[in-house]
Amino acid sequence: MKVYVNGRLYPKAKACVSVFDHGLLYGDGVFEGIRAYNGRVFRLDEHLERLENSARAIMLRVPMSREGMKRAVLATLRANNFGKKGAYIRLVLTRGVGDLGLDPRKCRRETLIIIADRINLYPEKFYRHGLAVMTVATRRNTAETVNPRIKSLNYLNNILAKIEANNYGVLEAIMLNADGYVAECTGDNVFILRRGRLITPPLHMGALEGVTRNVVISLARDLGIPVAEEAFTRYDLYTAEECFLTGTAAEIVPVSNVDSRPIADGRPGPVTLRLIEKFRELTRSEGVPI
Repeated sequence: MKVYVNGRLYPKAKACVSVFDHGLLYGDGVFEGIRAYNGRVFRLDEHLERLENSARAIMLRVPMSREGMKRAVLATLRANNFGKKGAYIRLVLTRGVGDLGLDPRKCRRETLIIIADRINLYPEKFYRHGLAVMTVATRRNTAETVNPRIKSLNYLNNILAKIEANNYGVLEAIMLNADGYVAECTGDNVFILRRGRLITPPLHMGALEGVTRNVVISLARDLGIPVAEEAFTRYDLYTAEECFLTGTAAEIVPVSNVDSRPIADGRPGPVTLRLIEKFRELTRSEGVPI
């Protein structure tokens, strides 16, 4: 494996950053997870735009143009022989090397890292039979702390929720916001089907604007399925006709039960299955060629 670090490709064992990098010391940076399918990078522009917006929100300079970033991503994929294969790309931008203090002005140059590898977040059986999830006590960050719309390296909020899920033996946790409304999962967005309408939490409830989330909203509308961004609670999860999660790594994964309460009959519903089919069709035909 070769890893891109600040303009050069290094063997995995030699791809290093300084122990004084603010990304390591303070989680001071942003990142993106991107997928490639069949020799094409899916929704690359959307991911790079979100990276740029996250960086802008924390006053972090992006050290190259959008086109330069694209070239770097594609070069990393080619260097790892992912030209015709599926891949997961992790793009990381940190404040760079500073000192042990907090002051970001001490960081003179940003650190840009691109990793290309494979990912298999959930076994295939969960896409056929559904995933058991739970709601957890850890609440989603508020916009007044670290705004959830910033995809930052400071992921401790999500990790604490994931630890709760691990302790109860489930693979994913649904996080509520400070007011008790559903926000998102530790790494995925949440959708429910209720009375024939597809509903997902609005961004101001504490949800990241997921690239896959936006694709699903568009696909649903193309299929004539009403879609709304509305606040909902655990009660709405428990009584939903269908429920599924979306994310770059997860794609679209059905939910079979929440807090041990089966969703409908506990099997993936027809709307979820149709959206999975359409999403997979899209990933086979769309993207930036490697």
